[in-house]
Amino acid sequence: MSPNLEPGQLVIGINWSVRIHPGEVYIFRHAGMEKIKRVERVSSDRVFFIGDNMASSSDSRHFGWVDKSHVLAKIIWPRVHN
Repeated sequence: MSPNLEPGQLVIGINWSVRIHPGEVYIFRHAGMEKIKRVERVSSDRVFFIGDNMASSSDSRHFGWVDKSHVLAKIIWPRVHN
């Protein structure tokens, strides 16, 4: 699947969401960078992220689960679909 967002594209996110749901797209902090990926799985304190372009994405398959405290915001615009 090709990426839903282009490099440099403006996005709008909200950080008041208390529940993280699989299939939704979030901004999170990893390795000193802010990244945007889709949630595949959620545990009680960690999130597993995947990229929409799985063939060329660096995601949780490479760097592992991300602590929920590193999740910054849920992307609400543009609407990104699976």
